[in-house]
Amino acid sequence: MARPPTGMRADARRNHERLLTEARSAFAEHGTDASLEDVARRAGVGIGTLYRHFPNRDALLSAVFEEAAGDLLTRSRELLQAPEPCAALVTWLREMVTHAGEYRGLAHALMSATDNKASALARCSGPIREAGGALLERAQKTGSVRPDVAITDLLQLTHAIALAAEETPGDPELADRLLHLTLRGLRPT
Repeated sequence: MARPPTGMRADARRNHERLLTEARSAFAEHGTDASLEDVARRAGVGIGTLYRHFPNRDALLSAVFEEAAGDLLTRSRELLQAPEPCAALVTWLREMVTHAGEYRGLAHALMSATDNKASALARCSGPIREAGGALLERAQKTGSVRPDVAITDLLQLTHAIALAAEETPGDPELADRLLHLTLRGLRPT
């Protein structure tokens, strides 16, 4: 879970934690475009308190998804030890698609943060990019992935796949089919 800044008073720390809890609930119910006023109301605070803790929507999104990003980073370190580098990369990319599809609108927000270094979401995307890059490089060194494939492209593709799946809820297999098609293009010819 995203930790409140150190030195925060106990009541401010409780507000911070309640805001994160309620943001997770609101994002699960209404997607990442959920009303921030509603998040504040649910947490029992005013909108000004929300903005003191999280100056904008991206800052709140970043805090909410920091835990999931941490899980993906841990998983990437585990997969660096896997005997099959390409299979490890594929596993991690599948988990990225699942993560990006966790809340309606998250895939779009992640895609937008890729090119926006000023976004608070970039705090999560930078380490994710490095972790995925290590898995990709390992697979490329074995010759199982084309050398011209870039991790930024793979991450954009995973976010696009999650977005496509989000827009087609009646087809639960769509994300896996699209990922499979993408992965076929990674192999050297």
